[in-house]
Amino acid sequence: MSDISSSTAERLVAALTGQQLDGASRLALLPGWITLLATSVLVTLVGRDLPLSVQLLPLFLSVLLLGLPHGAVDHLVTPRARGTGLTARSMAEVGVVYALLGGGYAVVWFLSPAVAFVFFILLTWFHWGQGDVHPLRELAGATHIRGTVGTGLTALVRGGAPMLVPLIAFPGEYRRVAEWIVGVVDPGAVSALDPFFTAEARFLVAVVYGSLVVTALGLGRLRASNTRPWRIDAAETALLIVFFVSVPPLLAIGLYFCFWHSLRHVVRFLMLDDATERAIADGAVVTPLARFARDAAPLTALSIVFAVALYVLLPGATIDPGSLLGVYLVFIAVLTLPHVAFVSVLDYYDGFWR
Repeated sequence: MSDISSSTAERLVAALTGQQLDGASRLALLPGWITLLATSVLVTLVGRDLPLSVQLLPLFLSVLLLGLPHGAVDHLVTPRARGTGLTARSMAEVGVVYALLGGGYAVVWFLSPAVAFVFFILLTWFHWGQGDVHPLRELAGATHIRGTVGTGLTALVRGGAPMLVPLIAFPGEYRRVAEWIVGVVDPGAVSALDPFFTAEARFLVAVVYGSLVVTALGLGRLRASNTRPWRIDAAETALLIVFFVSVPPLLAIGLYFCFWHSLRHVVRFLMLDDATERAIADGAVVTPLARFARDAAPLTALSIVFAVALYVLLPGATIDPGSLLGVYLVFIAVLTLPHVAFVSVLDYYDGFWR
């Protein structure tokens, strides 16, 4: 069945863009396309009223399936990008960055969880948008995404789909997640976020986000020397919007986190190694992913230990599924800030913002 879905998706891409996908593009892009499209169709057929256990499953699986592990190779990112190999100094650099940025952000969560939550949304908006620039430019060949303006608009549009569209389409569910996250620190603090969930605020978000989409795709079309990559960009943007409008947020974010954002970063990381890049280009899948799993395993295990410690420290944490999710997302937030720093190093080396 997966082979049939993959070849159907590839034929659709070929019809849309007039080009075939290479090995890296298939590995990085196809699983996300298939997952989001299939889930959108399925939810449309069966309805949005899905059991909470089903909606939470992908997020909890992300502890081991791509989600948490995709950031557990940050200690290897800079050495491989520089071509220097792992050293004691590079390991120390990672430790210092995580201690300062992650530790400092953790303190903010304990002092003002509502402020920390808003910053988490803004940070994730930037990071998930940032994560789509590389596959568009390097895998899809999008020449229209260049410079500070083009790159910034693309990042705002791409990161805005998972962060802003659910707020517009599912305000009640969005607030429930905010209550779970903020509540593990201070259950009463979530009321400070209520202004973001009013009809007026959501209308403003919809207008601003819609304007960003039109501007980014319009400017991209004018800049595109080859319209095929632009059509991939436009089709992906439309898919993301439809997906986050139609699929309940918890399920949507979990699937997107694993099979879209994390997988694209994993492929980018694997391609830092020349031998692995050649293997992926030849169509290899299992061996490169197994190598990633080996590289990510030690710090993934260590991260789980720290997550358990955070659970013990958070005053509002319980064994309720919502509370457990809240602890996990606070932990992910703390890790995301230093993780963004290392992804930004890759962006710098690739000249994405210049």
